[in-house]
Amino acid sequence: MKKSTILLLVVLAALVLWGVKIYNNLVKQQEGVSSAWSQVENVYQRRSDLIPNLVATVKGYAQHESSTLEAVVEARAHATQVNGGNLSAEEVANYQKAQGEVSGALGRLLAIVENYPELKANENFLDLQAQLEGTENRIAEARRQFNETAKSYNTKVRSFPANLVAKMFDFETKGYFEADEAAKTAPKVEF
Repeated sequence: MKKSTILLLVVLAALVLWGVKIYNNLVKQQEGVSSAWSQVENVYQRRSDLIPNLVATVKGYAQHESSTLEAVVEARAHATQVNGGNLSAEEVANYQKAQGEVSGALGRLLAIVENYPELKANENFLDLQAQLEGTENRIAEARRQFNETAKSYNTKVRSFPANLVAKMFDFETKGYFEADEAAKTAPKVEF
């Protein structure tokens, strides 16, 4: 074999190994995003599992607040039907919107509780409320971790030269959780 042929084969082998290394790194980071998404779904499922117990406890005290209780149940049902799909920005936004509806309905439910002092003192309700607060903290942490993992992955997919391999094998960027529109406006505090 000629030296030029051997050199060409060595260069081609190096390029193939380089491409394999980048591909494997993209797969590893994509799996990290999937794992972080699974944790997000896990904590949202925990919250979803708490809702029937919370609604049942409140129902015993606040029977005439049925529209609020129904809104919580409906929001929960809708949220459990929405999933992240391939985690595109639009699909993550839809998932976030559905979960935001649950948060809003729960907020209204907990506001109603203020009108029932005997319910606020109920041990079962207090335990459920503490679990719900802990779950909301877990949700925030899981969303933060997902965003960090997606950012790392998206940076890799969009950076040269990995973007060449990413385009060849259809690695696409993932969406992020963003602040709700209501959170962007500071609440008015009046005395």
